[in-house]
Amino acid sequence: MENTNQEITIRTMQQSDYPKVYQLWKTIKGFGIRSMDDSEEGVARFLLRNPSTSMVAETAGQVVGAILCGHDGRRGCFYHVCVREGYRKQGIGKSMAVKAMKALQEEGINKVCLIAFKKNEVGNSFWKSVGWTFREDLNYYDFVLNDENITTFQ
Repeated sequence: MENTNQEITIRTMQQSDYPKVYQLWKTIKGFGIRSMDDSEEGVARFLLRNPSTSMVAETAGQVVGAILCGHDGRRGCFYHVCVREGYRKQGIGKSMAVKAMKALQEEGINKVCLIAFKKNEVGNSFWKSVGWTFREDLNYYDFVLNDENITTFQ
């Protein structure tokens, strides 16, 4: 049962948050979870490289939002941005994004990007509403280095 009247805390994600974050991911419709990258070991490796930029939103000991955020020294990137359905449209996603962007700025990063699936109407609408620019001037490519890193969709 969700009580959206409780105080929401936005804080830096810790490795110990993984079980709750993973459970949150499993509740998000259309969310893609990679078998290796999104495993506890994969997220631990990501947080080790990016210890201050990923965020969680928490209330009453429950994680209701999360952003994996990292950078390569030049550009930041958001991954797996989500807010539990009953907690949306309360500014949680925007607050997490702003806190992550401030953490990136503190590390000298001047630009941040994200990828949203075309079918993700909720996410695409959100990013446009908070001032992000939809890019039509580039193509996105990727190359799979490990076929065992399988994506399953919720």
